[in-house]
Amino acid sequence: MKNEAMQPNNAHALTAKIVRGSDSYIAEQGSVYRTGVSAESVGSSMLWLGVISLPAGRRTSAHRHQGHETALLMTAGKEIEIWSGAELEQCEKVVPGDYLFIPAGVPHVAVNRSTENAEFLGARNDPAANESVVLMPELDDIVP
Repeated sequence: MKNEAMQPNNAHALTAKIVRGSDSYIAEQGSVYRTGVSAESVGSSMLWLGVISLPAGRRTSAHRHQGHETALLMTAGKEIEIWSGAELEQCEKVVPGDYLFIPAGVPHVAVNRSTENAEFLGARNDPAANESVVLMPELDDIVP
């Protein structure tokens, strides 16, 4: 006997969805996003998955993601710096093949000092394409 509570009103909702590449856009903090899976693209309720790029010689503005965690895998580029902490006091180097985890609410800045664009596969537990970013301009001058 089927469990009626597990059956959606629309059986189509339980099928796999394919997302064919999307246009890129510049996020509020300055990185370039290409959304794959999101609330807008497939009706996701808990997950965003896409590609995040940081062009050569660029950096993000100081910011935090108040309500969600972010996980990244660096897939291309040379090296970036990720500055994090309440006063951006910690600097780590990230290279292709490294995974990066940013907890919810942690201030951070990404800096690409190389001559190659950096690219990441990113996932977060906020399904919105336009995530909840809190800019922190009071921290921008800390990172050289």
